[in-house]
Amino acid sequence: MKDVPAVRVLIVDDHPLFRHGLRAALESSGDIEVVAEAGSAAEVGDAVARHRPTVVIMDLGLPGASGVEATRRLAAAEDAPPVLVLTMSDDDGSLVSALQAGARGYLVKGAGRDTVLHAVHTVAAGGAVFGPDVARRISRLLTDPRGNAAQPRLPMLTAREREVLTLAARGLNNHRIAAALVLSEKTVRNHIGRIFEKLQVTSRVEAVTMARDAGLGEP
Repeated sequence: MKDVPAVRVLIVDDHPLFRHGLRAALESSGDIEVVAEAGSAAEVGDAVARHRPTVVIMDLGLPGASGVEATRRLAAAEDAPPVLVLTMSDDDGSLVSALQAGARGYLVKGAGRDTVLHAVHTVAAGGAVFGPDVARRISRLLTDPRGNAAQPRLPMLTAREREVLTLAARGLNNHRIAAALVLSEKTVRNHIGRIFEKLQVTSRVEAVTMARDAGLGEP
């Protein structure tokens, strides 16, 4: 019987220690090879072109452009490898945004080694895979007749992003938002950038207009 080629994986995560641990777990299986690592969305395109991975494991909380945007760019490319999201973000907004961007799997960090290995093989074979909790949430979002009423405004945003956008819609600048939420201005700027990506807007005015149309920013 012919040897089955190893699944070639690109890990995209901005924490080197996490990448190191994940690489060790994946390569311990014997049939998965980590061919490259990337620490930001900006590095993904070049890494995919150079190393031709079978699967991309993608974190969502990346510096600069988010993992959602990186996934969307990959999904739009011809012959792009499938994306398996592995992230700390377990809110419905992040889940929906990742699936809309084209992710083929979604796991929350903390998933066991066997779960991650199974997910990589499933996505590499053309399937889709989700952790048990994620699968239940998808089912609820699709089938609960009260789901639409219970959905937060602009559900593609995380709770923190909605807080930032709400304050922006009230006219606060980044400095005042940072003070109100006890965050650094850099963190606020990162949130604003991700809000732009998820809402598919290019300016603060557009984002604020959408927020106010959705009822955010009201006193």
